Amino acid sequence: MAERLPPSQRRRARNLGLGLALGFRIGLLASIAWVAGLSQPVFSIAGFDVSWRDLVMLGGGAFLVWKASQEIHREVVHGHPEPTASGTSASFAAVVGEIVVIDAVFSIDSVVVAVGLVEHLPVMIAAVSVAVAVMALVAGPLARFISRNPTTRMLALAFLLVVGCALVADGFHIHFDREPIYAAMAFAGLVEGLNLLRERRRRKRGGQPPAG
Repeated sequence: MAERLPPSQRRRARNLGLGLALGFRIGLLASIAWVAGLSQPVFSIAGFDVSWRDLVMLGGGAFLVWKASQEIHREVVHGHPEPTASGTSASFAAVVGEIVVIDAVFSIDSVVVAVGLVEHLPVMIAAVSVAVAVMALVAGPLARFISRNPTTRMLALAFLLVVGCALVADGFHIHFDREPIYAAMAFAGLVEGLNLLRERRRRKRGGQPPAG
């Protein structure tokens, strides 16, 4: 998301978005009683119980599917032009908001699980703080790597689309084991890494196609 901003604003947008996301996570953890009740049904439709967690999964998953589809369409139809300092393709506030929303969607389920597993609030807060700190450290280098290698951007958007579909399924009480999904993502990442390595070696040989 931040790559659609001018270079001078990208780091600030990432850090601000992740900082607000950390505040959201800590707020959820501090409201342990409320979080624990997220899995309780709030209404039923034709015998189908719907909880706040289901609504978050449905809404969040649908947002991820919509956002990933929108970005994939932009990549395929319009490409990914580099924004300039005078004309940006996204507003600073919109990018920060998208970072916060996406992080919230990814974190809500893990926060619910953490509340059920850990009894000490400081331990949970320390854990999410470390997680967000790691994200802040790697977000910049990872974004620059993706910017230099556009095919990895499409792969990342495809991952986001898959996760969004899985969340929507969860919202309908259709649970898919995450292990096969993560394994497929890891395999796709490995293949993409081999393609990047081949392309780098081809360029070092002066642009000649590889033998065979």
